[in-house]
Amino acid sequence: MMTNEERQAILDALKTGSTALHDAAREVSDEQAARSAGEGRWSILQCVEHVALVEEFLLSLMAQARRAEEPATNASREAMILERGADRTHSREAPAAALPRGRFATLEDALAGFSAARERTIAFLKTNEEDLRARIAVHPLMGVVNCREILALMAVHPARHAKQIEEIKAAMAG
Repeated sequence: MMTNEERQAILDALKTGSTALHDAAREVSDEQAARSAGEGRWSILQCVEHVALVEEFLLSLMAQARRAEEPATNASREAMILERGADRTHSREAPAAALPRGRFATLEDALAGFSAARERTIAFLKTNEEDLRARIAVHPLMGVVNCREILALMAVHPARHAKQIEEIKAAMAG
């Protein structure tokens, strides 16, 4: 069973990731948000759309997760996700379903879409009393994961793309 401290730590991490994304997008105009820093590179708007899509997908993955006979605890993997998940040293290809496709017209709309999904994630965590390590699903890149690991991914994913937004802003300024 997850302790209250563990649950609070996840909530704090989810809020930190959300804040990082919003801070990175602050004072970016819609014109700037729509521009790409180069051929084959995402715009800021596309980054935020991707984060919103992934948030929704991972939340649905948790909702559909099946109950395992025993909790699938892997503390080192959970820690690795939290420590390295926002690291942009290694690029990762997004699954086709998570690629931006112009779902949002403005950066404000994209941020609102992400925020609405993040609020549903937080509500899921606050209202779910189950041992989230005993609910498992199949992640398209990581394979079998428990819901605690999914929440760790959700916590760091916006921070990863906040760093990407900062890279885009620097490339456009230079």
